[in-house]
Amino acid sequence: MDTVPCVRVSQNNAQRFRKCLQSQGMLDLRFILQKDTGGTVVLPILPSCLSQLDLQTLKNRMASNNICEIVWIQAPQQSKRERGRTSGTKLVKIIQELLESHGESWKEDLRGDIPHSCQRHGDLVLLGDSCFSLPIWKKMGQELWPAVAKGLDAKRLAQLSRISRDGFRTPTVTMLLGDHSWVTHIDNGIRYEFDVTKSMFSAGNITEKLRIAAFNCRGETVVDLYAGIGYFTLPYLVHAGASHVHACEWNPDAIIALQKNLETNRVSNRCTIHHGDNRQLPMCDVADRVNLGLIPSSEEGWPVACRLLKRTTGGVLHIHQNVTSPLQNTLVTVNDTAQRPSAKKTDREVWQVWANDTANCVAVMLKDITKGPWITSIQHIEHVKSYAPHIHHVVLDLECRPL
Repeated sequence: MDTVPCVRVSQNNAQRFRKCLQSQGMLDLRFILQKDTGGTVVLPILPSCLSQLDLQTLKNRMASNNICEIVWIQAPQQSKRERGRTSGTKLVKIIQELLESHGESWKEDLRGDIPHSCQRHGDLVLLGDSCFSLPIWKKMGQELWPAVAKGLDAKRLAQLSRISRDGFRTPTVTMLLGDHSWVTHIDNGIRYEFDVTKSMFSAGNITEKLRIAAFNCRGETVVDLYAGIGYFTLPYLVHAGASHVHACEWNPDAIIALQKNLETNRVSNRCTIHHGDNRQLPMCDVADRVNLGLIPSSEEGWPVACRLLKRTTGGVLHIHQNVTSPLQNTLVTVNDTAQRPSAKKTDREVWQVWANDTANCVAVMLKDITKGPWITSIQHIEHVKSYAPHIHHVVLDLECRPL
């Protein structure tokens, strides 16, 4: 099921935040407000507005010191207006007309085989693999995809069936309509261009890209161990002001897009691309900062990152990981009443345990590599998004200094 970006706020301030977000055109009116854990409410926001959302400014405007954070949740209940609008969407009407022109009648069970959500990249719409699977659609012949494109206000269509296990996470995408598969996506003023049949684009990482953009990396050398098409490489160069970024990537298709994006954003002179397995990278003692943006785990890159840090001054590692929280079957007693512990509190405790273990492990690696003692300090643990109720993508900012 698709996830929706939301702003989580305290229940007491929910209506004030809702009015503010709606006045700025950021509230996603397709969905209703939804209660969450710990006396909080999630306010659905438009994905296209994520890059413009400044949480600190929003909190200041509301004069609130309470919780205000971005979370991703399973699609909440649609608003009444949206449910009514969806029942008579442009796509459904066009499909009904197409069926009638072929002597077929519309049946309500067909509604479940029509896309209710999709990825949009400019004039190209990427459909999921769970739509248009019934035999009746084959009777529409070559008229089907132009009709679908018209209903979705698109010029090109593609369909994602699965993610390949080729080591590159190459999407298995079929072009249904259109003469090419290159698209453009703009996030926070950065232009990303890529081939949807060769590379993935994760909108869910926008919060981490915005966080990197706010870093001050002037005078720093950064190594991005898993650069892809430049998801994090470009924010380091364009906004954070890194002096130089070494971008490591082993997918040849991603490298083509990365080179193009560096040139398009006019930062290619401050980036060196290293093609191949980063474990074979012939560099050491160069980095002030290393980005390890690989999930579900970047652990294979930890020794590489330790080798890359400057020996005399050290630096910061940004370590990505999917951390799994246990199911909450235990009860705790509060004022003689059995209660389940807060899910959010439990999650953060699990993240902290993982971070502590990681910090200790990295300290041992650095000592083994440099033959001298190091101290590692947890600066921050950032929650990026959730994949399921108990699986969370987090980033550990780990400061590493030689003693």
